[in-house]
Amino acid sequence: MLIDSTLILSEKQALTATAASSCVIDQTAAGGARNRCAVVAKVDETFAGLTGLKVSLQTAADAAFTSPKELAGVSFALADLKAGKTLFQMILPHGMDRYIRGYYTVTGTATAGKISLFITDLADM
Repeated sequence: MLIDSTLILSEKQALTATAASSCVIDQTAAGGARNRCAVVAKVDETFAGLTGLKVSLQTAADAAFTSPKELAGVSFALADLKAGKTLFQMILPHGMDRYIRGYYTVTGTATAGKISLFITDLADM
């Protein structure tokens, strides 16, 4: 699978509390989605301590995400959050504003865990 560095939302991002992805994609700068794309979430380091994690894809008209809209969100139990696991691969939804980010909602008290979230061309999967 090819990963374009301009389409990475999180790369081995440590999560111990609810947070936005470490990167935001500006579709204007990235050239927008020219082909059918998918968003992929993978666990890089096994999570510990928390009871659940919701991985969401958000979009907004401004880079500050003043009024974010959730395009998709999937919740996972601790047992699902093991290193090397692909949590999901889903077609990038329609109706996106200019900016895209990931958002991670942690339930419980996380003590360890890292995640990667990125967009890739379906042809590369």
